[in-house]
Amino acid sequence: MAGVYVSALEMFSIGIGPSSSHTVGPMRAGADFAGELAGLSASGGPRPDRIQCRLHGSLAATGIGHGTPDAVIAGLRGLTPETCDPADVHGRWARLAAGGSVAAAGVDLVRDDFVFEPFAREHGHPNALTLLAWRGEDLLRSITYLSVGGGFIERASGPSRPPAAARPVSRYRTARELLEECGDHRSIADVALADEIALHGHERAIAGLDAIWSAMRACIDRGMSATGVLPGGLGVRRRAHAMAAQVAERGQAAHADDQLALYALAVNEENAAGGRVVTAPTNGAAGVLPAVLNHHVVTTGAPMDEVRVFLLTAAAIGSIVKANASISGAEAGCQGEVGSACAMAAGALCAVRGGSVAQVENAAEIAMEHHLGLTCDPVGGLVQIPCIERNAVAASTAQTAARIALFGDGTHVVSLDTVIETMRQTGQDMSSRYKETSEGGLAINVVEC
Repeated sequence: MAGVYVSALEMFSIGIGPSSSHTVGPMRAGADFAGELAGLSASGGPRPDRIQCRLHGSLAATGIGHGTPDAVIAGLRGLTPETCDPADVHGRWARLAAGGSVAAAGVDLVRDDFVFEPFAREHGHPNALTLLAWRGEDLLRSITYLSVGGGFIERASGPSRPPAAARPVSRYRTARELLEECGDHRSIADVALADEIALHGHERAIAGLDAIWSAMRACIDRGMSATGVLPGGLGVRRRAHAMAAQVAERGQAAHADDQLALYALAVNEENAAGGRVVTAPTNGAAGVLPAVLNHHVVTTGAPMDEVRVFLLTAAAIGSIVKANASISGAEAGCQGEVGSACAMAAGALCAVRGGSVAQVENAAEIAMEHHLGLTCDPVGGLVQIPCIERNAVAASTAQTAARIALFGDGTHVVSLDTVIETMRQTGQDMSSRYKETSEGGLAINVVEC
């Protein structure tokens, strides 16, 4: 039986805001479809003269606020989340909405080429889009993609498996099995690193982890430097810059947690602005892990070895959550996004502070347990209210969970596996109004200005 480990280089992918499932995933779908059409032409097939994009479910309900049409267009234009200039992505949809056109994949896209179907659930999934290519009345290609959270996409016919030579070596599927695989002599990071080496080789794995951390720090720095009002029409002002100045002015008198909150706000304001961020494990929850890790590095002077341990431990925990429940707000509500990020950060922080594997599992369990039932009801379909502040609160919760676990010996009543299964069940029971559709909760009770 294959294991569930998702490479840290994929779990923490470098992309753009504001949403991993609504922006990063659709951009990758567009790029994949463009590649499909290029392959068709290269083999002597006909060239399309029209491309249609049908957005289903949550991608339709909150897609405009999350930049989904812009992302699909960018992907069709050949851009990728990892390397694109964020400024080159946003604004194309506005051009179409105003009656203009945009060249992509060899055709001119117009407003009517985008169809929004908020009540459709293609293949039973809340985040789906179908791309179709036509020449005259002839349909050349039609592919439905599922955006399954964290920027990951699958074709509706099923995910492709990596070649056998590039699969993880570990076989755990649950937290209990992961602890058994660690045994008495290996840490969770040791197990994860062995998987990374199997997938990428040692040199690329280390370079990839270091690049992820560099991108996280750069995002924090940009977020603390930027000022102004976030896009989208809610009039939400960026606060991290002013907060950074106040924290610096207070100096040693500043509370120890002030910087933690500052780092989280900086990342999620940058995400809401559509800037370069790292999915951790999603964009909506992108501030929790960088804030906790940066705070640890700043306050302790932790070396790069500890940074890698943090990221590897978090990736292993996130892989178990993704496989057995969900990291998608459209599937599980915000318990699947911020709850997962909090669990990953808590376990990782516990690890770099010297916790045993049992204590690490306990820390992740505590963090996840206290996010059960958390809804995803973004006001205006934007990743701003309550998302930005929620990341700062979750970063503090992660620290508290790690602290509690480190005071214990790793024994506890409720296992991480039990909490993950509970999260899955709660997500199934949760009304779709509270799962990234902006049809309930704060999304309808806050008056938009």
